[in-house]
Amino acid sequence: MLQTMRTQLYIDGQWVDGIGKIPVYDPSDGSVIAEVALAGDAHCEAAIAAADGAAKAWAKTAPRYRSEILRKAFELMIAEIEAIATLISRENGKAMPDARGEAAYAAEFFRWFAEEAVRTPGDYRQAPSGDKRILVTHQPIGVSLLITPWNFPAAMATRKIGPALAAGCTVILKPASETPLTALAIVEILERAGVPKGVVNFILPSKTGPMISKILHDPRVRNLSFTGSTEVGRTLLKESADNVLRTSMELGGNAPFVVLDDANIDDAVAGAMIAKMRNGGAACTAANRFIVAKSVAEEFTTKFAKAMGALKLAPGLDDGAQLGASVSIKERNKIADLVSAAVKAGGKLILGGKTPEGVGAFYPATVVTVDKTNPILNSEVFGPVAPIVTFDGDAEAIELANATEYGLISYVYSSDLKRAIRTAEAIESGMVAINRGMISDPAAPFGGNKQSGLGREGGFDGIHEFLQTKYIGLDI
Repeated sequence: MLQTMRTQLYIDGQWVDGIGKIPVYDPSDGSVIAEVALAGDAHCEAAIAAADGAAKAWAKTAPRYRSEILRKAFELMIAEIEAIATLISRENGKAMPDARGEAAYAAEFFRWFAEEAVRTPGDYRQAPSGDKRILVTHQPIGVSLLITPWNFPAAMATRKIGPALAAGCTVILKPASETPLTALAIVEILERAGVPKGVVNFILPSKTGPMISKILHDPRVRNLSFTGSTEVGRTLLKESADNVLRTSMELGGNAPFVVLDDANIDDAVAGAMIAKMRNGGAACTAANRFIVAKSVAEEFTTKFAKAMGALKLAPGLDDGAQLGASVSIKERNKIADLVSAAVKAGGKLILGGKTPEGVGAFYPATVVTVDKTNPILNSEVFGPVAPIVTFDGDAEAIELANATEYGLISYVYSSDLKRAIRTAEAIESGMVAINRGMISDPAAPFGGNKQSGLGREGGFDGIHEFLQTKYIGLDI
């Protein structure tokens, strides 16, 4: 796929050259694997004009028509799953098992929203006063800017494009500069699936901040869907306020993984490996703080460290690789700095914690025990690092779990379902996994509370981020 794929901008159904190019690196060895076109101001303007020009016609298309295009895109992705996974691994660094999992997960958003496209709900009822009928319908909100991160370059694109197209919105896709190739592959798949010109547009701005700001201030743009850091999300919310844009924000996380004293420790360790090490720890849903009852902490730590230590650290395409490279040396060094600060503050390394020598943005699986004042507990660690802190009672566990500005996802392990549910209800997060290491599903609403974001993606809720409610009063 890499040898034959397009690396230009995609605007109004045409592949066009940019004002320059940006290299895309393989983080496993630092080699340049491709160069992707950069958009100038004129390209961004053209993308807005194309999306706006196609908006009315696309909104009026039959839901079944939109559904069948998304279904075709799903089928194409499934047929090409290995090629897409390889592309993800090359530009992102993740091991192939993770890349294959992401590619399959990404395709499912096209299938789910193909089904949701024909099921947009409405309402017709008599007013309590009896003087009219209340008709409630939903219409596409309009041109939508979609900004996606580097950690899931396929899934975060389809999770936004799928509901947008299903709802009848046209889109401008702006991926992370580290991982634009996967996004380009998805755009090309949509083109082959029959998306009309102007409905999907791809840009990679040469000056990201100023150009995105200009797009957000264009009155033709009505919606922003962003996945990324809370810091950037705050800035985009401020930029969006001037034109009162609809915004959906999937921001940072600092997920607690709570192991109560009655938990099955083997099950908890197995779940911890999934919750922490999916995507090499580079996920907003990754378990970041392991909050473990003192009475079972030694057993959990020993077994967890053994499982972490068994992972094979290697370039993502290598046979048997289970933990690949971070997306860049810069990101790898952020991880290393957080671990160093944790140790300096009194943390005890149980496993890992040493930056490998040689090429590639690699960092080993790391387990560190800390007290509840350690600064690493306040940081979103986007890598294979597991800080463990202990507690005495359920109330302290909940207090520790909630001691963060984030509230995306939490994990709870207990053999007592009632106790687990009470704990889950007390934890301040948009999602809670009970006795599971992963609950993300295209059919379920994904999103957080507090400073982890606004709105929901996936499930029945996802399409409504791209719809606006209209009430029509009927005189009968």
